Amino acid sequence: MKNRVLYGLRLSAAIIIFILAAAGGIGIFYPVRIFDIQFLPLLQRVITDFSIAAVILLLLLAGLTFLYGRIYCSLVCPLGILQELAGFIKGLFVKNKYRQQRNFPLKYFIAAIVWGIFIAGSACVIRYIEPYTAFSSAMSRSIFGLVLIVFTLIAVLISDRIFCTNFCPVGTVLGLISKISLNKIYISNECSSCGLCEKNCPAGCINSKEKSVDNEICIKCLKCITLCPKNALKYGIKPQKEIKFSLKRRQIIIVSTAAALFGIMVKAGLEIKDKIAEKVKDVILPAGAGNKERFLNKCLNCNLCVENCPAKIIAKADENYGAVHIDYTKGECKYDCNKCAEVCPSGAIKKLSLEEKQKTRIAMAMINEDKCTKCTECISVCPAHAIIRTENNTPILNAAKCIGCGACKHACHFGAIEIFGVNEQRTL
Repeated sequence: MKNRVLYGLRLSAAIIIFILAAAGGIGIFYPVRIFDIQFLPLLQRVITDFSIAAVILLLLLAGLTFLYGRIYCSLVCPLGILQELAGFIKGLFVKNKYRQQRNFPLKYFIAAIVWGIFIAGSACVIRYIEPYTAFSSAMSRSIFGLVLIVFTLIAVLISDRIFCTNFCPVGTVLGLISKISLNKIYISNECSSCGLCEKNCPAGCINSKEKSVDNEICIKCLKCITLCPKNALKYGIKPQKEIKFSLKRRQIIIVSTAAALFGIMVKAGLEIKDKIAEKVKDVILPAGAGNKERFLNKCLNCNLCVENCPAKIIAKADENYGAVHIDYTKGECKYDCNKCAEVCPSGAIKKLSLEEKQKTRIAMAMINEDKCTKCTECISVCPAHAIIRTENNTPILNAAKCIGCGACKHACHFGAIEIFGVNEQRTL
């Protein structure tokens, strides 16, 4: 009974977190604290601006994993929860026949590549495989996100949680911590080797014949402990006299190769970081983005800012720029709004206060006098009071005050005003 209650509590909490994550992804509302506990955005915030709050939360996640195993994958990760829901729906139509999954060395090499480049300062690779980004971008109807979600769900139909156990870079890191966690799933002497737990394990981490559980790939869904008729599956500190740890020759080769690959990728990532935005000529970014090179290396393309922007002027990544950016054809950047800074979980858009945002230059306006009809509409709408009226009623731009919000361009009906990006955002 106790095991069923524990499983029910875990599942209920996971569904609530999933609903909140989906709501934020489609722009209904943004539950900030939910996204503040996502692993990759937390790490990005630590690297980007060394947020004390992010450091504490990241250490908390690592600590919880060390204590209880990969509960993140079944409780916090929205893509993991989506796979669990897909597996449940699959079970309604097809009798599940879960199979034991191999712990493939390939995942360590995938992790070495994406984490190496990421640690070097660029998220240009990891955002194409990281689960949080995939889920959130899919909620915003991004082609990349939708494609990755479809492939992940197909993988669930074929081999259940194989993405989580053998491809996810976050899962690989958490799995290594989970391998030495204090509380594990283990099989006690009461086991009769009926195989019920093995057949119903979505991670395929149980070997009922050998009475063993691979806690590195176990996602701590707790399904097995609720099904065992003899209560032989336990979740806790396994009683043992001695803890032995030894690496076999094959494991040493894998570890050495992955470590070498990680080092190579860090070096490659440094070069990628410096060259990634060389061909981008002109782009306007949300306040707090810094510059095009930094932002392209830091933005995860989760598209939360896209979906939660009240003015809907933030566009998704495209062939011209590989991260979100501002499109003034749809409107203006509202002077009294800093929603994008509030919702960005990774620190790619720095969490500027409204006052800081209002003083940050993100672009520059230019008035074409040949097209200007002197209607002076731009003067009345400029929130920074950067446009003044001359004696002959001609509007003149005071460049020292312009923040590039686009209000003047949006108000001008004659196409006399253009907005151009700046090389580096700065506070006026």
